[in-house]
Amino acid sequence: MLVGEVMTKNPVIARVDDGIDEALSVMRERKVRRLPVLDASGRMVGIVSEQDLLHAAPSPATSLSMHELHYLLAKLKLKQVMSSPVITVAPDTPLEEAARIMADNRIGGLPVVDGSGALIGIITETDIFKLLLILLGARTPGVRITVAVREGKGVLARLTRAIADTGANIVSLATYEVTDDGRRLITVKASDVEPHILRRAVEGLDLKVVDLR
Repeated sequence: MLVGEVMTKNPVIARVDDGIDEALSVMRERKVRRLPVLDASGRMVGIVSEQDLLHAAPSPATSLSMHELHYLLAKLKLKQVMSSPVITVAPDTPLEEAARIMADNRIGGLPVVDGSGALIGIITETDIFKLLLILLGARTPGVRITVAVREGKGVLARLTRAIADTGANIVSLATYEVTDDGRRLITVKASDVEPHILRRAVEGLDLKVVDLR
């Protein structure tokens, strides 16, 4: 799956000369936590998160009056607190690569730009969480089984065949890293099958049932 298939198109944006109070209001009104920042020509020059803006605002413990606080907030512009340059991805970037970039850089979102560098979308950790729910069949009723299998050719095919032979419908399938004893974890969610039937179907294979629910 590619970034362009799950990104939010036409993202909410801000301008470099917007005040942080204005940007916070936009975030709360539009229910977003980050804003790409554009200059007067429409070129993306930075990005701000809600956390950036809250850190930049005066502390609630300040001795300043409310009038003085509003004055300071009005004077502080996004160009003074935004992150720049911006890490971006293209719409044809694999989703797992975008997730890796976010994890490695400890950021919650990536603006998506086309070949000319124009902003066309944004991909966030929320988009990836939503996709994870789909990939793991979290919203579909069924039986979930996790097994530890020895690495080898045809292992996955034998497992799915054994499950299919029960008449079950495989809703989702995911594999994980190899465990300490050299086995790989595989989680399968299947519908139209009882747990005891699913267990019996896979017990004849060279694997260990780790979890069944």
